[in-house]
Amino acid sequence: MIFEIKLSVLVADSFQKAFGKELDKKAIVFQATRKEFKGDATLVVFNLAKIAGKNPEDTGNILGSQMVADSDLISNFNVVKGFLNLEINDAHWINSYNQIRDMHQPLPSNNNHILVEYSSPNTNKPLHLGHIRNNLLGFSVGEILKYAGNKVTKVNIINDRGIHICKSMLAWKIAGKGETPQSTGMKGDHLVGKYYVEFDRMFKAEVDAMVAQGLDKEQAEKNAPLIQQARQMLQQWEANDPETISLWKTMNGWVYEGFDVTYSRLGVNFDKIYYESDTYILGKAIIEDGLRRGVLYQREDGSVWIDLRPDGLDEKLLLRSDGTSVYMTQDIGTAIKRYEDFGFDSMVYVVGNEQDYHFRVLFLVLSKLGYGWAQKLYHLSYNMVDLPSGKMKSREGTVVDADDLMDEMAAEAEKITRELGKLEDPDSDESKNLYESIGMGALKYFLLKVDPEKRMLFNPNESIDFNGNTGPFIQYTHARIKSVLRKASTVSELTDYSNIKLDSHFAINDKERQLIKLLLEFDGIVYEASQKLSPAVIANFVYEVAKSYNQFYHDNAIVDMEDLATSRFRLKLSNDIAGVISIGLGLLGIQSPEKM
Repeated sequence: MIFEIKLSVLVADSFQKAFGKELDKKAIVFQATRKEFKGDATLVVFNLAKIAGKNPEDTGNILGSQMVADSDLISNFNVVKGFLNLEINDAHWINSYNQIRDMHQPLPSNNNHILVEYSSPNTNKPLHLGHIRNNLLGFSVGEILKYAGNKVTKVNIINDRGIHICKSMLAWKIAGKGETPQSTGMKGDHLVGKYYVEFDRMFKAEVDAMVAQGLDKEQAEKNAPLIQQARQMLQQWEANDPETISLWKTMNGWVYEGFDVTYSRLGVNFDKIYYESDTYILGKAIIEDGLRRGVLYQREDGSVWIDLRPDGLDEKLLLRSDGTSVYMTQDIGTAIKRYEDFGFDSMVYVVGNEQDYHFRVLFLVLSKLGYGWAQKLYHLSYNMVDLPSGKMKSREGTVVDADDLMDEMAAEAEKITRELGKLEDPDSDESKNLYESIGMGALKYFLLKVDPEKRMLFNPNESIDFNGNTGPFIQYTHARIKSVLRKASTVSELTDYSNIKLDSHFAINDKERQLIKLLLEFDGIVYEASQKLSPAVIANFVYEVAKSYNQFYHDNAIVDMEDLATSRFRLKLSNDIAGVISIGLGLLGIQSPEKM
């Protein structure tokens, strides 16, 4: 950023000398130089040509010559149509590299406090592939915002009440025969999910039977005995019925234990967990207050609504006629509780795009209820994950279970690593940890390298590849650098490489210059990712770093005992590149192995 400002000043001064006219700073536009052309920065000349009164190519050539004459910052230039490609003097890159900051430290604090909500599971089923993308995205966004200088609080809302929970509870009461995680050997969340699927099976059987007797399907689904019992159980729960509450606590406890295992393996965490069973009560109180103030209205059946038609939306239910809450009720209460707890500067909800409308309504309802901070709320809407086999359906038991997927990734990583035959002891604990690291790195990178707004197809087999734009390729590059550094540490003449400062006239080649430029870009990349709330920006940058280093490694001897100065420089450069890879992967929640 500082460099671009310096370059902009030079452009303006040289333009005035060359053409006798002043430039508004808004007219000076830079873009990345295309790889097929030489240059470190590209100035767009089309708009400048109009001011200069010449064609773009002549304008570029005259301005480029003037800039070379005016400053030793520019070593050369070339003009391609309406673009002036500027080559920056190596002394600039060397001096900038000598002054590079310690990237292991986050950027300076900006005093912003941002809450990031992610995960938000229901306690009627285990986490699945969709939850994995949500958790990885939310965790990574939090880490990126934190590194960019924000204070970040990661929060989770557990949807631990509602009709979906009652469905699992009811099915267990009917068909469970006292099963527990201990008696079955199943993770608790898997056991409860089994009965959610069982409810759907029994419910469909009831509906089919009622339709066969001549009842309309919609009426059958509304009046089937099972769904009526589930609704009654929800009312009993809200009435604090002891038996219902006891079963609810027991089954939710099973689920929480299962979730904790999955979260730990995913490497995600939370600073505070909220529970819908707590916040919906506050939500109901807020709704009742809004009704008294005339912001909301009540229908004849007793249900409470808000009319958002003047705002281009529709009428929205906030309390059912039987007094039970809907999701919106809980989300209103949760948002208010969080602001009371933290007084945040902004809050990011990481939730799939099928909830776009829900969050438009939530933010608008909070504003109409008088909460000005609703303007600080943002929905990070991400697209779905598809599989080669099609869409997932949790009620039918066709989801890709998160635990099973992680097992599959680790197993595939082990298979491929064994086939490469590079491990001395493939059965050691160290090797097993490596398989897990590679498998999880492949999974995380594949899901995060795609912009959140884009729909993606996840193919586990494609994600584990030691070549190309994959997590294992980047991890392997990091391990390769660490191997080089370990070998160099045994040579006494090279051990002081980390403390060197280069003379401004030190000769660097194209590959070295490219790596220095990437190191200097890192802070800007993190800032961009924090503004876009997109880990994909980090992921693809780290891949570019790893790819560039491998090209450098292929073309250059890192250690040459006949040229110790160059060897020390290349070792320092390698070490710094390893650091950026490690930090970048860390922002994605991915480990950087020392050996592979």
